[in-house]
Amino acid sequence: MEPSAITDEWIERHFDHLSPDLARDLHPTLARARSRCPVAHSDAYGGFWIATRYEDVLRIAQDWRQFSSELGITVPAPPGDQQMKILPVTIDPPLQRTFKKLINAHFTPAKIGPWEEATRAIVNRLIDEFIDAGECDFMKEFARPFPGLAFFDLALHAPADDLEEVNHYATMASLPNVPESRECVLKLAGWISEFLDRRREEGPRGDVVDAVLGAEIEGRPITREEAIGTVQLLVLGGLETTAGVLGAAMLRFCGQPEIPALLREKPDLIPKAVEELLRLDGSFICIGRTARDDGEIDGTRIGQGERVIMYWASANRDEAEFPDPDAFDLDRPRNRHIAFGAGPHRCVGSNLARMNLRIAIDEIVRRMTDFRLKPGADVEFHSTFNRAPLSVPISFTRG
Repeated sequence: MEPSAITDEWIERHFDHLSPDLARDLHPTLARARSRCPVAHSDAYGGFWIATRYEDVLRIAQDWRQFSSELGITVPAPPGDQQMKILPVTIDPPLQRTFKKLINAHFTPAKIGPWEEATRAIVNRLIDEFIDAGECDFMKEFARPFPGLAFFDLALHAPADDLEEVNHYATMASLPNVPESRECVLKLAGWISEFLDRRREEGPRGDVVDAVLGAEIEGRPITREEAIGTVQLLVLGGLETTAGVLGAAMLRFCGQPEIPALLREKPDLIPKAVEELLRLDGSFICIGRTARDDGEIDGTRIGQGERVIMYWASANRDEAEFPDPDAFDLDRPRNRHIAFGAGPHRCVGSNLARMNLRIAIDEIVRRMTDFRLKPGADVEFHSTFNRAPLSVPISFTRG
């Protein structure tokens, strides 16, 4: 069915976060939800609530005592789906803080700063492979391999030869409505388990993997399952999310050529442009919580045990927080977007993601001009809790 077939009744009563129609028409649909029913209840998958306004989403994210991650971060999914036990996403404070502190120390600005030169080299190596052709599938040839190559090399010290396989597992694991998803969840966990075994044998490198392997959790050694779950978070957060932002940014550059032209002329604006791109097209679009007790959101009663999906993607385009919210505007007086989430579970890799996006966009607009989406291209998105274009076929003039 066409996107227009998403009716008001569907939004208010039958909202399905796994719907391909929502994936295609996400932002207009969320805008209608904010306007008509900002806290709606869906009868899909046994029932759940949807929060779409900035103020409500921020409150839910910060109130972990009432809206728990440990009790569930997804709504009941289709039969056969297996929820990923990723840490520390699926636990609450105070234990969550122990795991997050363990990871945070390895992704501070001071820690990742020395990775800039190597990151830029990876970006240019990928561009070198397609720039003379004047065309490429931007997702396949740049947006998807780049964050993985950088993350495998600089953060995980994992073999680059494994990246294509792991990228596939990570992408499929994010799509619970795809039959292959459950199998890829298990295969990703299996790869991580084998990788951790190899790292134990190789000796210390002083990186985040060493920190996970040697961690003590509440006075005891970290378990094997906890170590796998923690590295699983790093893999899922370090690969597909950055790829999705890059893909959406290229679509925007094709549709609004004045943006790359401005950034090419004034590269000092790129950090601010990254923030606006994250606000408009952040790929981490939503996540769930489960109510510990009876409570309310904006006057709507939420019962104990009921689930709520909060939409970062909607909050970041809320008219009450961002004037002219659908516009790319580098002159916003403030941009308090929550593309990386909010509250205790805010993304630990935000500094790394910002650096990767800044360097990638800098080199892309410097070396390539006149971006055009190929004629007849029908860009589709995979979209559940993360959203990314499946393919972005472009042509361009070499810079």
